[in-house]
Amino acid sequence: MPTTEQLRSKLINKLKELFQLNQPDLDFGFYRIMHAKSEQVSSFIENDLLQVIQDTFGKVDETKKEKLKQELDNAIQTAIDFGAPDPEATPKVIEARARYEAIKDSASSEAEIYDHLYRFFERYYDEGDFISRRYYTRETPGKAAPFSIPFNGEEVKLHWANADQYYIKTTEYFTNYSVNLTEAIKGFKESKKRNDEEIDLDDGSVPEGLKLHFRIIDATEGDHANVKASDTTKRYFLIHKANPVELNDQKELIINFEYRPDQAGAKQDTLNKDALSSIINALKKEPAMAAYYKYLSTGTPTDKDKDRILLTKYINQYTARNTMDYFIHKNLGAFLKRELDFYIKNEIMRLDDIENAEVPKVEDYLAKIKVLRKIAIKLIEFMAQLEDFQKKLWLKKKFVVETNYCITLDRVPEELYPQIIANKEQIDEWIKLYAIDEIEGDSTCPAYTNPLTLNFLKVNDKLMLDTRFFDEVFKAKLLSSIQGFDEHCDGLLIHSENYQALNLLQERYREQVKCVYIDPPYNANSSEIAYKNSFKHASWISLIENRLDLSKTILSKDFVHVIAIDEVEQEVLGQLLSLSFEDCIKNCITVVHNATGQQGTNFSYTHEYAYFVFPDGGSFIGLENREENPDVR
Repeated sequence: MPTTEQLRSKLINKLKELFQLNQPDLDFGFYRIMHAKSEQVSSFIENDLLQVIQDTFGKVDETKKEKLKQELDNAIQTAIDFGAPDPEATPKVIEARARYEAIKDSASSEAEIYDHLYRFFERYYDEGDFISRRYYTRETPGKAAPFSIPFNGEEVKLHWANADQYYIKTTEYFTNYSVNLTEAIKGFKESKKRNDEEIDLDDGSVPEGLKLHFRIIDATEGDHANVKASDTTKRYFLIHKANPVELNDQKELIINFEYRPDQAGAKQDTLNKDALSSIINALKKEPAMAAYYKYLSTGTPTDKDKDRILLTKYINQYTARNTMDYFIHKNLGAFLKRELDFYIKNEIMRLDDIENAEVPKVEDYLAKIKVLRKIAIKLIEFMAQLEDFQKKLWLKKKFVVETNYCITLDRVPEELYPQIIANKEQIDEWIKLYAIDEIEGDSTCPAYTNPLTLNFLKVNDKLMLDTRFFDEVFKAKLLSSIQGFDEHCDGLLIHSENYQALNLLQERYREQVKCVYIDPPYNANSSEIAYKNSFKHASWISLIENRLDLSKTILSKDFVHVIAIDEVEQEVLGQLLSLSFEDCIKNCITVVHNATGQQGTNFSYTHEYAYFVFPDGGSFIGLENREENPDVR
């Protein structure tokens, strides 16, 4: 049976994991923020918060034990004074002794608190995310705990595992994964010493400033719009063979990856092993990288991989982090507080036990509950602050890092034409898009020349100028020359993560958008979204629900919402739309896209689906004249 100190240590390690203090080597994003406060947080956990448990049980138990011992002695003496033949058998003495025995073992009560805190918080945390597992009854050795779901009397209830979380895409990490190797090795050494384990490193000090950064230097286009990923286009992380490693100006190690399909069809685990081999071989050959080779080759074995080295750990972390989904809880504090009350009622103070319990036993329950709840509430509030901080960062409107405009030449002042003619990038773009170099000229239009003539631009005034090819001075002159510029803009194209793009549009386009068309990932085996915890469908629903909810505020009163989908998620999407647009009409139509049928088992689908959602009580879908060429879209 674990000792009190072992249970306390186990709880502290779990809390450090919850507060993300167990990875001091990661040097980016939220980890960097937590490291800056690591000393205060660690002190809060180890010295302030858990000390309350020791102080509470130490003071309360010793004081109470003395009092109860005195009551027991008094009861025995009273029984003797009244001439009881067996003082120990009298009701007063039996009751007093029961009270005294119930509180004798204060260490046991302290250990129970540590164990309950660990068991409670361990339930809801999984690989960086808080998962809303609403336990209905306690788990037993022979049966897993069933869950409950929130239900408000609806006729039909749609619920999924992470319904109260934001789905966070991982693209933000592609260019932002750094490791403080110096801190990693220091922590590794300290851990080995604490556990009296052998260290396969010399006793010398670890050099300061050893850092490594993972970087994507080449990536192919992935699943988007009507282009769905397939087995041959699914992207993986591959080491950049030509230049796997290099040092930057600060002598920090850069590890270069590509993100593209693998023609050999290898899985990510195999590609990780190939990357490991390439990196180690490259480090060996470079004297300037000797320190990195030495420390990244440090053995860090696990139960599953006895030969694992430190570099393997970071490669696996990096590729997993960028190929899995992540979540932020919408209201972690309220959820955990509700669960805590349920846990206390169900796991500690069970009614069946209380009914037959003696008064001292019930008082013991109450003492443990009081301390447990006091500590747990403080931890929950602290965790909620961190989760809410991440939520605020996610919901905060992102800065627009670059803005450009596409404007036809008939709107551009002619005094700017000479600068346009001198811009080779713009001319090359026109050649690529419009093949202007093939214009031979006639009586109405001058021929293409190099350089272009002013007259050529005047005649071809519907050529589209892209301001991304010009400097800020040119752009400012152009924009200031157009009166009522915002009203003249008849289109907006945003390059962004879709949730952040919708968030940016909230105020400017509130109740103005008449039609929204969504072509999301279909979540088929060949194009499934990144997911973990076996939550393939739940992750997909959260992805769609978050964005559907945000899109509703920009819809006009006579809107039409169109969502393309295939058979994999068609059914659950329909349920989600009924939940999100409960007062609207929802129609699902088939869209034939492959008359010969897709290759598959049992059935070959010739069609996909499109859901049309629009307000009840109006006519929003009507006939349009077919274009002469039906293939023109």
